[in-house]
Amino acid sequence: MSGTLERARRRVAPQAPRRDAASLADRLFPAMPSSGWRGWLGPMIVTVIGGLLRFANLGQPHALMFDETYYPKDAIALLRFGYERQLVEGANDILLASDGDWRVLDIFKDTPAYVVHPPLGKWTIAAGEYLFGATPFGWRFAVAVLGTLSILLAARIARRLTRSDLVGTLTGLLLALDGMHLVLSRTGLLDMVLMFWVLAAFGLLLIDRDHTRRRLARLVDSAGAAAVATDWGPRLGLRPYRWAAAVTLGLACGVKWSGLWFLALFALMTVVWDVSARRTIGVRRPWRATLLRDAPAAAGSFLLIAAVVYVATWSGWLLTDGGWGRDWAASQPPSAIPAALRSLLHYHSEAWNFHVGLNSGHAYDSNAMSWPLMARPTAFYWDAIKDGSQGCPTDNCAAEVLALGNPIIWWAAIGAILHQAWRWLGRRDWRSGAVLVGIAAGWVPWLIYVDRTIFTFYTIVYVPFVAMAVAMTLGSVLGAANAPGNRRRNGALAVGAFLLLVVAAAWWFYPIWTGEVIPYEEWRLRMWLPTWT
Repeated sequence: MSGTLERARRRVAPQAPRRDAASLADRLFPAMPSSGWRGWLGPMIVTVIGGLLRFANLGQPHALMFDETYYPKDAIALLRFGYERQLVEGANDILLASDGDWRVLDIFKDTPAYVVHPPLGKWTIAAGEYLFGATPFGWRFAVAVLGTLSILLAARIARRLTRSDLVGTLTGLLLALDGMHLVLSRTGLLDMVLMFWVLAAFGLLLIDRDHTRRRLARLVDSAGAAAVATDWGPRLGLRPYRWAAAVTLGLACGVKWSGLWFLALFALMTVVWDVSARRTIGVRRPWRATLLRDAPAAAGSFLLIAAVVYVATWSGWLLTDGGWGRDWAASQPPSAIPAALRSLLHYHSEAWNFHVGLNSGHAYDSNAMSWPLMARPTAFYWDAIKDGSQGCPTDNCAAEVLALGNPIIWWAAIGAILHQAWRWLGRRDWRSGAVLVGIAAGWVPWLIYVDRTIFTFYTIVYVPFVAMAVAMTLGSVLGAANAPGNRRRNGALAVGAFLLLVVAAAWWFYPIWTGEVIPYEEWRLRMWLPTWT
């Protein structure tokens, strides 16, 4: 069988050295770096660290920070009515002065509110309010849970991607110590929820890739290379993990429409992975076989599952009669499309017009070109304390929550992303390409909207992929396990020095990530760039 496999392999890579069935299996499905608790220890440790940082004094500041002025109140309306309602005058003050019992909060009018984001992110916030009340801790709780779990997810995903326990743990550590991730984990906004489901989808697609390639390796081992190295190759079978990824991407779109970019690019990415699998086993026309044999059914099921899940996230609006635009179809000519779905489509048309026309100025809006530099972070909260209250040790203090990434991580990431691009284009490293797809889906689309009001904290959706890129580059700096001793020692010193800088920066900026009251001069020392103020 090894001779037959060798002939099939040469059709793909004539210059490569001889390989037998075992080496083909290794190329299709490399072994994981460890098993049992060893693969979980590092990720769990950095997750605990991240969780402690995210849950410490989660209820402070006792205020509505930035867009918390919208989503926690919408979440209460969803709990009580199934759809968002307009607010009475002074709703913010009533909410903050209440005991947090969302069942009796008198902050809503009887009229529905027109909102432009899907409901799932607000339902997530509502889960925390249901458990702990409509208080700052309550409306931040569920988001903090997802933020903490995403550290574990990212670490395990990077471990699977690179087959390295160290790179996986480094990814989780960088995410745990990043300010953008920490601030968004501690704020009742939608973007962390979006990031969680996008990251889960990426992980599920990686499992699908491994699952499919392991099946192909077994097929080659049992049937022989000649049976699979044909023009079309074998079918790839059922793909439950890819279906699960479609579910999570539908959930991502149910938080914010920007999840659509990940749906599109992740779908293309998994198709390319299928082509690569076919090429590896010697299929002579891998692109044609993938596009004609698998892609139509895969795309149909993928999009259908995502669409059904997305519509399901609107259940509260669909199953009640009071939501904004719910009865729009009743005043329109008859149609074969159910009235509820027609009304939902009209709602989406109106929301789309709002999004594309949003160009009102804002003090903290930022061009997407500046995002990698963290040039214009968003201030979520600010309070000047001049009366010695709130534990201020001087007569002039400040408390701020600034959605600022860890500068050491983000500025190093510029070089790391370029390094991963070189590995992808120059060395055909699919792992680098996968990370770059995640970054591109979260960043590049915003470069189109140069006139639209957008903010730096939108980067949170691709922060895990930035952490992966930096961790993978740190792995390259460290060097291979079989590298000469001097090379490994120098690499370890460089990586260790970088991590010390990351930890020092996290300690330095933590007060302005969490709204601690500090002397004004200490706050000024943390404003490294004039555009941060």
